[in-house]
Amino acid sequence: MSTPRALRPLRNPAYRWLAAALVSSLVGSGIWLVALVWQIVAIGGGAAELSLVAGASAIGMLLTTLLGGALADRIPQRRILLVVEVVRTASVGIVALLSLTGALAVWQLAAVALVGGVMAGLYYPAYSALLPSVVPEDQLLAANGFEGMARPVLMQAAGPALASALIAVSSPGAALAVAALTGAAAVGFLVKVPDLPLRGEQAGDHGEQPDASSGGTRHPALALLVDVREGFVYMARTPWLLGTLGFASLLILLIMGPFEVLVPFVIKDSAGGGPQEHALILAAFGIGGAVGSMVVASLKLPRRYLTVMNLLWAFGCLPLAVFGLTDQIWLMVIAAFAVGAAFNGGVVIWGTLLQRRVPPAMLGRVSSLDFFVSLAFMPVSMAIAGPAGETIGLPVVFLIAGVAPLVIGVVAIVAARMTRDEIAHPLLVEPVETKPAEPLLVEPVETEPAEALLVEPVETEPAEALLVEPVETEPAEPLLVEPVETKPAEALLVEPVETKPVETESAEGAVAGAEGLVPVGA
Repeated sequence: MSTPRALRPLRNPAYRWLAAALVSSLVGSGIWLVALVWQIVAIGGGAAELSLVAGASAIGMLLTTLLGGALADRIPQRRILLVVEVVRTASVGIVALLSLTGALAVWQLAAVALVGGVMAGLYYPAYSALLPSVVPEDQLLAANGFEGMARPVLMQAAGPALASALIAVSSPGAALAVAALTGAAAVGFLVKVPDLPLRGEQAGDHGEQPDASSGGTRHPALALLVDVREGFVYMARTPWLLGTLGFASLLILLIMGPFEVLVPFVIKDSAGGGPQEHALILAAFGIGGAVGSMVVASLKLPRRYLTVMNLLWAFGCLPLAVFGLTDQIWLMVIAAFAVGAAFNGGVVIWGTLLQRRVPPAMLGRVSSLDFFVSLAFMPVSMAIAGPAGETIGLPVVFLIAGVAPLVIGVVAIVAARMTRDEIAHPLLVEPVETKPAEPLLVEPVETEPAEALLVEPVETEPAEALLVEPVETEPAEPLLVEPVETKPAEALLVEPVETKPVETESAEGAVAGAEGLVPVGA
């Protein structure tokens, strides 16, 4: 029985350790999100303090995401992941200890949140750049699908549920301590991942770079900034990449604010629901994301991969219009499931395209640009969603969020000529999985010993001698050649010619005679 396509990467030992580290990290992040809220409440904080801590984390990610991509193209990515997990484990462990001893303050939580944001900005580009070194190209879609499934399940469901249970039976400090333990487990798993060299031209493209202006060696900090600039230049010169990132930026701007900020008010004002209904809708979104990721990971990469990816995002936003048109919770749950499935399904294809089409030396920087776009436009979307809802009304906001991405997505596909690009760059070459041939077992057939074949000798008479009588031949008569009588040749008599003495000639006659003796051709 062949291994399902979605599970094939797990046959690779290095990927199993990397996936285990990812699982531990996601569970710890989910615990941190819930424990942080109740820890602030426990020390007397409120919404303002929570905003301060969350803002510190966002600032940390924004500051380091682009630099994290440049580092991922220069330094072995496994080492970056190890440093990230060690620092996060230590910082969360310190906060847990302070909480359990009653010495924790809000500023300390904000400082740790800032450190966590910085580490998150380094983690994503390094992980995305490392994955193609661990997993073959034909298994990248499945590996990205696993991440797309694990993130909502572990970070939005399992981690928060575990944190809630720990807080209920103990305290937020206990939940923070368990979060630190998950980080330590991630460190242990990453140690098992081999320290793979940078792929292809990454190994030789970086390092000490000459500074053309001074003739010396460029400072490492300046070199990192140059690397970041090269990432932007590559994006600007790659139409399919620029078109997709542009579409994704507007997509996040249009939908994230309404979904995160306005859905609770729709539930409350239109459907008469509360926190339980809100949790149900969020769970449907997460489950849809997990299902969509696994479905895409179980299939081959589409031939029209750019078109399929962008249309998944474009049509996947249409169900958001339901939130502005109905007061039925069950319809909102279905809509949230559909949005999550389409959005995460497209994300799985997107991650695979980056890892297969972007040059290895640029992958970290391009991945960081992708992450940066999400970070930059998400808070803007949340900031304008509230005023927009009050100004034009919730139904209109959700109608725009559902329909506008469809129009923008089609424009992006046409403007960037994605249909031509995907035909010119097919990504369908996948090795055929073959099983080792089973040995052919041939059961021995029991045979009875053959009876001896008795051949009776045939009596034969001795052959008579063949007598050849000699033929009497007469001796050949000698061939007599009679001699031919020849007469002696008669002597050839040449009669002498009488010559007269040459008379003396004149000078002119002598010359004329001499000319007559000149050989031909002289």
